[in-house]
Amino acid sequence: MTDTPERPTSDQLTAADVQCYCPVGGVIDLLGRKYAIQVVCVVGAMQPARYTEIEAAFGEVSSSTLSTRLSELTEAGLLDREQRNTIPPEVQYRLTTDGAELCAVLEPLLQWVESRDPSG
Repeated sequence: MTDTPERPTSDQLTAADVQCYCPVGGVIDLLGRKYAIQVVCVVGAMQPARYTEIEAAFGEVSSSTLSTRLSELTEAGLLDREQRNTIPPEVQYRLTTDGAELCAVLEPLLQWVESRDPSG
């Protein structure tokens, strides 16, 4: 006999069991957007990273999509955006503490994905 608890069946789940996953939904929604995870990883690897450097790391990405992702990740507190008042303006991105923690958590997931990639 093992000490592993049995998983509840769907009719045994309570509202509290289901609600424990609710906070994950917002993060998954944000990270599920096109290029979001890649932006976190690229900024983490390059920081500080300028917009043009981030854009170059992606190859084919629309300026609109990349700008939107950077804004969303900044608003979510995962990136820090610093603008210097130069001509032309210079903008640099860095991971916040939360962004760095997320980057560290994503690393095992990315390794898992890579290990499953047959073209790898």
